[in-house]
Amino acid sequence: MFLLLLGILILFLLFFELLVRQFSVSGFVLRKILHFSLGFILFFLPVCFLDNFYPVLLGVIFVVINGFSKYFGLFHILHDKSEKEAKDGLASGYGPVLLPVAFIFLALCLWDSHLWILRTSVLVAGIADSLASLVGSSLGKVHIENLTKSRKTVEGSLTMFGVSFSLIVASLFVFRDFFGDGLVSAPWFQLLALALLLAMIATAVEALSSSGVDNFLIPVAVSYVLYIIDMDGEWLLSHFLIGGLLALLLALFSIKVKFLNNSGATATFLLGTTIFGVGGLVWTVPLLTFYLLSSVLSKLGRKRKAKFDLVFEKGSQRDAAQVYANGGIAWIIMIVFSLTDDPAYFFAYLGTLAAVQSDTWATEIGTMWPNPKARLITTMKSVPVGTSGGVSFPGTFGAFAGALLICASAIVMKVEWLTDFGIVNSFLLIGLSGLLASFVDSFFGATIQAQYFDPVREKVTERTHSFRNDGTAVKNKLIKGYHLVNNDVVNTFCALSGCALAFFFSQNM
Repeated sequence: MFLLLLGILILFLLFFELLVRQFSVSGFVLRKILHFSLGFILFFLPVCFLDNFYPVLLGVIFVVINGFSKYFGLFHILHDKSEKEAKDGLASGYGPVLLPVAFIFLALCLWDSHLWILRTSVLVAGIADSLASLVGSSLGKVHIENLTKSRKTVEGSLTMFGVSFSLIVASLFVFRDFFGDGLVSAPWFQLLALALLLAMIATAVEALSSSGVDNFLIPVAVSYVLYIIDMDGEWLLSHFLIGGLLALLLALFSIKVKFLNNSGATATFLLGTTIFGVGGLVWTVPLLTFYLLSSVLSKLGRKRKAKFDLVFEKGSQRDAAQVYANGGIAWIIMIVFSLTDDPAYFFAYLGTLAAVQSDTWATEIGTMWPNPKARLITTMKSVPVGTSGGVSFPGTFGAFAGALLICASAIVMKVEWLTDFGIVNSFLLIGLSGLLASFVDSFFGATIQAQYFDPVREKVTERTHSFRNDGTAVKNKLIKGYHLVNNDVVNTFCALSGCALAFFFSQNM
C-alpha cells in the first residue's frame, strides 16, 4: 500500500509538471489542485495504515523531494510563478515543504491518541486553504489593506472561513464518538460555536501568512485548540469561546480607535483568543493592562512627540509585527503553560509583559517629557531624545513604573503563586526584570539596530525610506547596525530578556 500510494503521488506530480512545461497550463492552478487533493489523501491515510510509520515516512520523502525542488528548481509546478502571481504574492514559497512537515509533526504527536484531530486539521489546511487561494486570485476584487505582503482579498478570506467552518462542523459531528472529556458532553450549539471560532482562527492565520507558511500554521493552530479543549475538560470549551469573543471585540475596537491596523488587529485576535481563552482573567488582566495603558500613552502628548514621527520606524498605530514583538513571547509562554501547567511560566509571562511595558513607557514618557536630557547607554554621551539606545531619567522612571503596574495588575487578581512568593518579592522581581530588559533594549538599539541617514531632512532615522515633498521615495543610507535588526527585532530581544530574567530569579530567590 505504501509503495502504491507513493507511486500514485509521484505520477500525479510528474503529470502536472508535464502540463506546466509542455502545455503552458497555469502552475498556480495545478498547484492548488494538487494541494486540494492532498487534503483528502492525508485525511484518508489512517484508513490505509494502522500506525504512523509509513505515513511519516511518506511525509519525509516529500519533504526531501520538495526541498530539493525548492533549492534546485526541479519542479516548476511547485515553485515557479507567473508575473501576475508574483505581483499578487501567490508564489508557493515554502508551502510545498511545510505542508508535509506539519503532517509529520502532527502524526508523531496525535496519531495514537487524537487521530481525529489530525484528520480534521489536514482537511482544513488542504481544502479550505487551496480554495481560498483559487477564489482570491480569480474572483477577488476587494483587497484588504495593511495585512501582509501577499495580496489578500475579502472574497478569498470569506471562502477560507466558509469552507473551514463547513469542514470543521462536519468533522466534529462525525468524530463525536472519539471525543475526550472536554468535548464528549458538549451540546450541539457549543460545537457549532467552536467550529465558528476555529474557522475564524484558520482564516486569520491564512490572512497573516505569506510565503506558504500557512501550510504549517493552519493545521498546527487548529490541532492545538482542539487538543487542549479535548484534554482539559468542558470548562475550557466555555472559556475559549468567551475568550475568542472578547478577543474579537478587542480587535474591532482597536481598529476603530486606531490603536492597530488590520494586520495588528488580526494578530491581536489570535493572541487574545489563546490568552483570554486558556488563561482566564488571571492571565488576561496583565495583558490588557499593558495593551490599554501603552496604547493610550502612545496617543498622549501627540504635539510634543510629533517631531519624532520621522525618526521612529513606525507610528502609534501598531501592525502585526509589533504585536508579535511585544506579545509573541507571552503568547508562546501561554501555549507552553497550557501544555505543562507549570506555574513558573506565570512569572516568565509577567516578566515579558513588564519588559515590553517598560520599553514602551520609557520611549513614550522620555519623548513626552519637557526638555529631557538623554545619554547613549553604551558611552553615556549626550544624544538627541529619541535616539536608538538613548536613556533619560524620565524614561527610566517610566520604565520602572510601567513594570510595577504589570505586577500590580496580577496581584489585584489575587494570584496564589504571587502570594506564596511574597508580595514585596513579586514587585521587586517583576519591576527589576522589566527595567533591566528595557536597558537590554537600549543596548541593542545603540549597537546593532539599523539606523539610517535621511538625505531629505538630513537626520538620523530608523526608517529605510524617506519621501520628498512631491511624494517620491528616497532610499536612506545605512550608517549603523544591520539591515535585518529593526525595532521589532530589538523589542523581541527585550521581551525575551524580561521573560528569562523573571523565570530565572523566580527559581532562585
